[in-house]
Amino acid sequence: MKVVGLFVLISLWTTITWSQMPHPKASPFTKTEQVVGLSKISLEYSRPAARNRKVFGIQADGIPALVPFGRIWRVGANESTKISFDSDVKIEGKHLSKGTYALYIFPYEDQWEIVFHKNTSHWGDGRDNYNPEEDALRVSVIPLKTLAFQENLLLYFDELQHDAAQLIIHWASTKVQVSISFDTMSMMEKQIQQKLQDNPSAQTYYEIARYYQEQGIRLFDALTYLEKALQMHGETYYFYRVKALVEGDLGDYAAAIESTKKSIQLAEKENKDEFVRLNEKDIKVWQEELKNN
Repeated sequence: MKVVGLFVLISLWTTITWSQMPHPKASPFTKTEQVVGLSKISLEYSRPAARNRKVFGIQADGIPALVPFGRIWRVGANESTKISFDSDVKIEGKHLSKGTYALYIFPYEDQWEIVFHKNTSHWGDGRDNYNPEEDALRVSVIPLKTLAFQENLLLYFDELQHDAAQLIIHWASTKVQVSISFDTMSMMEKQIQQKLQDNPSAQTYYEIARYYQEQGIRLFDALTYLEKALQMHGETYYFYRVKALVEGDLGDYAAAIESTKKSIQLAEKENKDEFVRLNEKDIKVWQEELKNN
C-alpha cells in the first residue's frame, strides 16, 4: 500500500509539474500604456492570429467565423481584455468613471457595440455569466474595411492630443475607432493654481505660459508670467521664444519680432541652430503681417 501511495504521489507531482511548464502561447499576452495629457490608459490583452481563417461574421459555407456577429467577444483570447483609466473619461462623448473594466464587444455587420464591464473576474468572455446589468457603459461605433491586413489582433492608440485619443481595434481587414477624451484643461488649471500658491519659480511661470500658448488660452496671463520668468531668471532663448509666440498670437507683431531677435541672439550663443531657424521663419511671417496691416 505504501508503494502504491508513493506511486500516486509521484504521478500527481509529475502531472502538476508538467502542467506548469512554460510554453509558447498561440495568442501571446501583451500590455500597453498610453499617456494622454495628464491621464494614463492601460490595456492588457492576448493577440490571436487570423491564420488564413475568416475572422468576423459568417464563412462562405454558413458556419460562424472566429468572431460571430451578435455574440459577445472578449476582444482577444484567453482572459478577458482589461482596460484601465486613472482619470474620469468620456468614451464617444459619454462619461465613464476612472477604474479598470473588462472590455467586450458585440460585433454586427454594420455596427459594433463596445462594452466597458464592471465585473473583471470572468474568464474569457464570461458568456454564461455575463450580466448586462454590470455594464458600466456601452457605446456603438461603425466598423471600417481596410486594405491593410492585420494578422494578429492589434489594439493601440492614435491621434493623440492633450485631452483626447482614438482607441484603434484592428484585426484582419476590419478596424474600428473609439474616441476617448479627458478634461485635461480642468486638471491642468487645478495644478496651475496649486503651483502659483507655492512660491513659483521662473521655470514654473514659463511652463504655465507655454501651456497657455499651446492651448491658445489666457494669452495676457501667459505674457505676464513670461515677463516674471525673465525678471527672475534673466534672459533665456526659450523664454523669449514663447514670449514672441504669445505676442504674435495677440497680434502684436512688432513686439513679437523684437522678442524673436533676442531669442535668436541667445540661441546662437548656445549653438541652438534649430531655435535660430524656427525664429527666423517666424520673423518673416510677422514682417508680412505688419506690411499687410
